[in-house]
Amino acid sequence: MMNDEELLHFLALQKTKGIGDLNAKKLIKHCGSAKAIFKEKQQNLLKIDGIGAFKLKGLKEKKLLDKAEKELEFIRKNNIKVTTFIDKDYPKNLNHCGDSPILFFSKGKINFKQRHILSIVGTRNMTNYGKSVLEKLLDEIKQYNPLIISGLAYGVDVYAHQLAIKNGLQTIGVLAHGLDIMYPSKHHKEATKMQENGGILTDFWSGSKPDRENFIKRNRIVAGLSQATIVIESAVKGGSLITADIASSYNRDVFALPGRVTDLYSKGCNNLIKTNKAAILTSAKDLAYLLDWETNFKEKSIQKQLFVELDETENLIYNYLLKEGKQTLDIIALHCNLPIYKISSVLLNLELKAVIKPLPGKLFEVV
Repeated sequence: MMNDEELLHFLALQKTKGIGDLNAKKLIKHCGSAKAIFKEKQQNLLKIDGIGAFKLKGLKEKKLLDKAEKELEFIRKNNIKVTTFIDKDYPKNLNHCGDSPILFFSKGKINFKQRHILSIVGTRNMTNYGKSVLEKLLDEIKQYNPLIISGLAYGVDVYAHQLAIKNGLQTIGVLAHGLDIMYPSKHHKEATKMQENGGILTDFWSGSKPDRENFIKRNRIVAGLSQATIVIESAVKGGSLITADIASSYNRDVFALPGRVTDLYSKGCNNLIKTNKAAILTSAKDLAYLLDWETNFKEKSIQKQLFVELDETENLIYNYLLKEGKQTLDIIALHCNLPIYKISSVLLNLELKAVIKPLPGKLFEVV
């Protein structure tokens, strides 16, 4: 774990005017640490490709470390996790993006080791058509246990988070402001609930307001964290289209939900498809096929059958959880048509065989 002194200088570097994430990474890799940058002679820093005297001026700001000290105090006081790009648990997908943040702040129980990660974005004025398609999509892909990323904004964003929670999926909201506030304030309930299985994250300091430019900057993280970005609905112009462009620049898959040519909030998606900037999204099956999830899903099932011996009842429950994803004991009993007392003992046996694992909220899922 990074000590406070190094983290202090990481924060100071992040806040240095004129540096930016790309140059900050160059400086750290050249000097060996964030702290070393502030002690290194300028003539040596100028030897780094792309680093000029103008960009280094900000390092001399007298109150830079004082500001970082206050932010560090806020972080410790509020039990906020800080993840830097040199940490082992920094998301691999995000680390492949040159302009990814040198650090971000988060709250919750976030696990980026998920193989399947999707970003779902779209208009704040979602229609009933968009809602119904998104509901069906999340219901059908929950068997693959994907991690759902979005921006916790009105419309498509918050509905994607709500559906992820409903389906027992991990979900993360990427914010365009610091962790001292919640915008929109109306979504505070969802943000709190998400932290039980997922969470919220941002690369903005406390005191940062949800200004327009912050949302655009936030979108690079939404796109960078995921394997693919899905645009549910969008007008001709919108923030979700910016996210789609960023995802494309990262060589990530982009999918768009088609709509009638006369529908205002389908025009953006139709244009993405028409200009070959996005693949057409017609079903969860197509999505899983194009992202090669189905192959991995079947391989996982075959491996379990090869290396673990299960009796008839154990196999029944295992296959149900493999198909449906996380479920409670009561739901498993209902759909497998077995009494709860028997389900409990079978689940324990499957856990001992390392086939399933218990989760908070009395949920169980396939390992």
